[in-house]
Amino acid sequence: MEMYQYTAAELSSMLKKKECSAVEVTESVLGRIHAVDDKVGAFITVTEELALQKAKQVDEKRVAGEALHDLAGIPIAVKDNICTKGVGTTCASKMLENFVPPYSATVIEKLERCDYVPVGKVNMDEFAMGSSTETSYFKKTRNPNDLDRVPGGSSGGSAACVSAGEVPLSLGSDTGGSIRLPASYCGVVGLKPTYSSVSRYGLVAFASSLDQIGPLGRSVADVAMLYSAICGRDNHDATSAVREYPDFAASLQADLKGKVIGLPKEYFGHGVSDKVKDAIMKMAHDLEQQGAVLKEVTLPSTDYALNAYYIISSAEASSNLARFDGVKYGFRAKDYNGLVDLYEKTRSEGFGDEVKRRIMLGTFVLSSGYYDAYYKRAKLLQQKITAEFHDAFEACDVLLTPTAPDTAFKIGENIGDPLKMYATDICTVTVNIAGLPALSVPCGYDGALPIGCQLIGAKFSEQNLLNTAFAYEQSVGGFNRIPQIR
Repeated sequence: MEMYQYTAAELSSMLKKKECSAVEVTESVLGRIHAVDDKVGAFITVTEELALQKAKQVDEKRVAGEALHDLAGIPIAVKDNICTKGVGTTCASKMLENFVPPYSATVIEKLERCDYVPVGKVNMDEFAMGSSTETSYFKKTRNPNDLDRVPGGSSGGSAACVSAGEVPLSLGSDTGGSIRLPASYCGVVGLKPTYSSVSRYGLVAFASSLDQIGPLGRSVADVAMLYSAICGRDNHDATSAVREYPDFAASLQADLKGKVIGLPKEYFGHGVSDKVKDAIMKMAHDLEQQGAVLKEVTLPSTDYALNAYYIISSAEASSNLARFDGVKYGFRAKDYNGLVDLYEKTRSEGFGDEVKRRIMLGTFVLSSGYYDAYYKRAKLLQQKITAEFHDAFEACDVLLTPTAPDTAFKIGENIGDPLKMYATDICTVTVNIAGLPALSVPCGYDGALPIGCQLIGAKFSEQNLLNTAFAYEQSVGGFNRIPQIR
């Protein structure tokens, strides 16, 4: 087996036992990137020199007998909307094509203290607005399981690079399913943490009340290990929670006896393919055989969640992206006549169609005469959805749903139909609206295409979700499957 084929947890153990070096691991990963990324298109920036330099430093520390973190020497890719000091952060947009941050996001500073190996920044939908990684200004990322299909979005690069074996771990961001959807399409594990459990400082904002940074990996232990490293209170982020977090990887347990698994009937209705339903139910019965109890529940407001999500997220995007005006930083139009013309031309030329569509929608729902009709009603529905989840968790420990209504669609298939594209988020947006944690894990295949299952928990119940997924992972013999890429 090549080094790049191991999971992060396996590599961490091998490094501790000195069965390999961080430089060897990094060289293997970089070799894989050089071999397949021209086909996959996951990376915007590869920091090869920086990665090898950091790997060498980790090996020197290990030889000197220093105590090192479990992530020391592990290569990790970072979504290109998370600020990295001295390394470009483009948000896959012409607007920030040449932007190099003067500071790093809190999650990056935490990983630096863990001695991770930074291998580069990965592709995404522009400003995280999309479900397929087709709205990137730079390139389209392809699904490693079928290069004619999308990897999902907006964290498509984060999922594709893990699935393809280019890195064992990556960071993404999730506003309405942007970690879980690509994790499902690409056949990897992706965690959207509880809102406020991971600092958003240094994450370029899309919708501030919904955005959350989270990990992707090829095993539950990998994701648990990375999540433990990045969660926690941050004084730079006033919304981050003040609480203690366990060592999620060390606390993994596979005991499901007596655990009540809820099956919300609204998530298995019209629009969800039969193959996806069958795969989810097969997983549910597997969990039942391990001692879990299945229970049907109802979340009546789910049918309206997609509308509420796009109103709330677009309204916040309209406000957040107002800063990109050609004056402070980023792209500036060359030919303009006065300040207003500068604003108009810069934003018209610097933003792609999807970003402009959401800015216009957000401005409309916040405008005088429409605020009460749209935005206020969406916020009221948000409260109702949150209350329905609360009631469901009075009776259940975990909810089990599809992550996506179907497997990955073909590149170009939905890009001309925004409503059809938005519908791919139908199973995931409720989680962000309610601020809950959710985990997507592979639960089957339709031919070569992975099917993902979503586990949803009450706030700050990540350990419960990880334990449930870990039990399932053990029963099926693991998730670490790297497709052949030709």
